[in-house]
Amino acid sequence: MAQPFAKKDDDRDEEAEYSPFLGIEKGAVLQEARVFHDPQLDPRRCSQVITKLLYLLNQGETFTKIEATEVFFAVTKLFQSRDIGLRRMVYLMIKEISPSSDEVIMVTSSLMKDMTSRTDVYRANAIRVLCQITDGTLLAQIERYLKQAIVDKNPVVASAALVSGIHILQTNPEIVKRWSNEVQEAVQSRAALVQFHALALLHQIRQNDRLAVSKLVTSLTRGTVRSPLAQCLLVRYASQVIRESANNFQTGERPFYDYLESCLRHKAEMVILEAARAITELSGVTNRELTPAITVLQLFLSSSKPVLRFAAVRTLNKVAMTHPMAVTNCNIDMESLISDQNRSIATLAITTLLKTGNESSVDRLMKQITNFMSDIADEFKIVVVEAIRSLCMKFPLKYRSLMNFLSNILREEGGFEYKKAIVDSIVILIRDIQEAKEIGLLHLCEFIEDCEFTYLSTQILHFLGNEGPKTSDPSKFIRYIYNRVHLENATVRACAVSTLAKFGATVDSLKPRIIVLLRRCLFDSDDEVRDRATLYLNTLGADGSVAETDNAVKEFLFDSLDIPLVNLETSLRNYEPSDQPFDINSVPKEIKAQPLAEKKAPGKKPIGLGAPPTAPSAAVDAYDRLLSSIPEFASYGVLFKSSAPVELTEAETEYAVNVVKHIFDHHVVFQYNCTNTIPEQLLENVTVVVDASEAEEFSEVASKPLKSLPYDSPGQTFVAFEKPDGVPAGKFSNVLKFIVKEVDPTSGEAEEDGVEDEYQLEDLEVVAADYMQKVGVSNFRNAWESMGPEFERVDEYGLGPRESLAEAVSAVIDLLGMQPCEGTEAVPSNSRSHTCLLSGVFIRNAKVLVRLSFGISGQNEVAMKLAVRSEDENVSDTIHEIVASG
Repeated sequence: MAQPFAKKDDDRDEEAEYSPFLGIEKGAVLQEARVFHDPQLDPRRCSQVITKLLYLLNQGETFTKIEATEVFFAVTKLFQSRDIGLRRMVYLMIKEISPSSDEVIMVTSSLMKDMTSRTDVYRANAIRVLCQITDGTLLAQIERYLKQAIVDKNPVVASAALVSGIHILQTNPEIVKRWSNEVQEAVQSRAALVQFHALALLHQIRQNDRLAVSKLVTSLTRGTVRSPLAQCLLVRYASQVIRESANNFQTGERPFYDYLESCLRHKAEMVILEAARAITELSGVTNRELTPAITVLQLFLSSSKPVLRFAAVRTLNKVAMTHPMAVTNCNIDMESLISDQNRSIATLAITTLLKTGNESSVDRLMKQITNFMSDIADEFKIVVVEAIRSLCMKFPLKYRSLMNFLSNILREEGGFEYKKAIVDSIVILIRDIQEAKEIGLLHLCEFIEDCEFTYLSTQILHFLGNEGPKTSDPSKFIRYIYNRVHLENATVRACAVSTLAKFGATVDSLKPRIIVLLRRCLFDSDDEVRDRATLYLNTLGADGSVAETDNAVKEFLFDSLDIPLVNLETSLRNYEPSDQPFDINSVPKEIKAQPLAEKKAPGKKPIGLGAPPTAPSAAVDAYDRLLSSIPEFASYGVLFKSSAPVELTEAETEYAVNVVKHIFDHHVVFQYNCTNTIPEQLLENVTVVVDASEAEEFSEVASKPLKSLPYDSPGQTFVAFEKPDGVPAGKFSNVLKFIVKEVDPTSGEAEEDGVEDEYQLEDLEVVAADYMQKVGVSNFRNAWESMGPEFERVDEYGLGPRESLAEAVSAVIDLLGMQPCEGTEAVPSNSRSHTCLLSGVFIRNAKVLVRLSFGISGQNEVAMKLAVRSEDENVSDTIHEIVASG
C-alpha cells in the first residue's frame, strides 16, 4: 500500500515543479509587461503576462503607485487587439488594479464603446468593469445603458447589469432604486440566472420596507418563479417574513407555510433542501409542521449523492437539539450512515443518533462508535464526546458503559483539545451522577499515570483532592497521587502535594501517612514544592496524631478565596511594611473597577478625582477617602459598595453630569460628577435638587454643594438619603441648579454678577442590584456544600414569554446584580434548559449563593427554579422577594 501513495506524492512534486507560477518575481513580470507595447501584439503572450500579474495581485503582492500606473496604461493599449480571450483578460486586469479617478478617464471611452458593442461578451464585461471603477457622476451618464442592459435579451448581459446593480446599491442606492420597473421585468425572465439576480436585487432595494418585502413574496409565491436558484432565495425571503410577522400570527396558520410545504415537492433538490431547512428553523415549530420536512430529509439520507446525504443529516442534527422525538423515525437510516466513506456525514449521523436514541439502543451505538472513532480527526471526535456526555445525562443508568467508553478513548492517541473534552465530560458525569464518582475517579487516576499534558494533570489532581476524600475508600487514590511527586515536572509535583494535604485534612485516619509523604517532599529540588510541603505540614500538625482536623484548616484548604486576585495583588503592592500586619479584610471584594467622574468633552483627559483609577481597589479606596473627608458623611460607617457612573446627560451637551451611588448600611449617597464644557462660563454654587416623591422610603438628610465649577475642571456635589433596612428601591428626579457668570476670554476673569439657572438631568434609579457586590467563587460546588442547607430557600417562578433562554438568564442576572460563576452565564444555542450559578455579597457582608435552573417551552414560555443559600435566612428570603417582585 505504501508504493501507490509514494507515487502519488512524486506526481505532485512533478506538477509543482512545472507550475507556471513557481518562483515568479514581480520585477521579472513587470519587465515582461513591456510586451504590451509591441507594434505586433501576440495575444497569447499578453494573456500569459496578465495572468502572472493577476496571480501576484491575488497573492498579496503590492504595486507602487508608479508601477500600477505603468501597468494600467500598458494594459489600455491592448484594447486595439480584437482577440476575445485577451479582451476578457484586459477587463479582469482593469478591475483588479483599481485605477485612480484621474486614470479612469483613459479607459472610460473604450469601455463605453464596448458596452454598446454587438459582441455580447464585450458588453457584459464592460458593464461589470465600468460599474466597478467609476463614481456616481459617471454612473448617472451610463444609467440609460444599464437600464437597457437589465432587460436585454442576452442573459449574460442582463445578469452582468443586475450583479453590477447589487454592488452599486451599497454606494449609490438612489441610482439603483430608479431601476425598480426594469428589475421587476427581469424577475419574469425565462433565464434562470437572470431571474435569480433580479430577485436578489429587487429584495435589496426593498429590504428596509417590511410591507414591500411581504408584498413581493406574496406576489412571487403564486408560481411565477421558475429558476431553482431564485426559488431558494424566495424560500429564504418567505422565512424572513414569517419570522418578522411571528408576533402578529400567534394564533392560526402561519403566513407562507403552505408555500414552504409545497416547495418540498419541487423537482429541484436544492429547493427541497432549502424549504425543509426553513421549516425546521421556524420559531416554535410544531411536530405537525415538522413531519413533511423530516419525511423529505429521510429520503435524502439514502441518496447516492454525498452532498445530499450531508445536507440532510446536518439539518436533522440541528432538529434533534430541540425536537429529538421528531427525528427518531430516521434512526434506522442514520445508522447505515455510520459507515459512510465521508467522515463528516458519519460524525453527524453518530451525534444525531446519540441525541435521539433510546436507552435500549445505547449499548449497540457504543459498539458501532468504537470502530468508528479511530478513523476520524480530533475535531470530529470532540463532537462525538460532547454528544456522549449529553446522552449520559439523559440516561444516567447507562453511566457505566458510557464511562468505560470515555476511559478507553482517553487512553488512545489524541491532541490536547480532544483529551480535555473527554476529561471535562468525565468530571461533569462524576459531579452530576453520584454512582459514577468512584469509577470515574479511578479512570482519571489511570489517565494521569501516562498523561503528557501538564494542564490536564493539575486539573485532575485538583478535582481529585476535592472529591476523592468523600469516597468510601479514599486510601486507594494515594498511590496515584504520590507517584506524581516522583515522576512529573515541578508544576504537577506541587499540585500533587496540595492534593495530598487535602486528603490528610479530610480523612483523619490517613493523616499520619500523609504527613510521612509530605516530609519526603521537603527534599524536592523545586522550591515551590518544598514551600507547599512545609506549609501543609505546619497546617496539618507535624506530630502526625490521628486527631480531627480543625475547621479553619479545612476552610483554608478547600474554600475558595472570596477576594478577586487582582484586588489582592494591588493591595499587596500598595502595602507599606510597618508594625501593623497586612489585613486581608481590607482588600475590596468588588470585581469591577469603579471609575470616578468621567467628563465627556472630546479630546480631553479627566484629571484629579475625575480620572478613573488604575485598579478596583484604587477606586474603592479613593471613594472611601473622599467620603470620609466630608464631615456630613463621616458618621455613616463603612462604605459597602460604589456603583459604576450613571450618565445623566446626553453626549456633547453644555454640561456633562454622571452620578455614582455609594451604598452604606443605613444611607445612600449620590455623588454627582459635573463638568462645565463651555469656556465662556463659570458656574458657582452648583447643587442638584433631588425629587424623591417616587422613592418614598428614602428621606434626604444632607447635601454638599460645589462652590465653583470653572471650564474643563471636574467637580463633585453630593446628596445623602437615609434608608430603612431591606432593599428599598425608587426613582429620583434630578435638576442641576447653579449661578452662571460670564468669563472674559482675553483676561479669563469672571463677571461679579451672575444669573441663576437650572438644567434638567435624567432620572436616577436605586434598584435591588445596588445592594449586592459581585464576588465570585472559584469552586461553586464546594462553596455551596460548605454553606449548608440551613438557610436554603427554594421556589419556582414563571418568567412569561421570552425571546430566548439567553435573554431570560441575562435578565435575572441583571436583576440580582450577582457574579456568574464557571461561565454559566453563557447559554448554548438551541438549548431548551440551562443552569446558571451566581455568587455575591449582600449588604452587611452576607455571602449569597444562587442556583438558577431554567426551562423554555415550545411557546417560548420560560420557567425558573431558584435555590438560594446564604449565611442569613433573611437574605435568602430577600432574594426570593426581589425575583418575585421583579
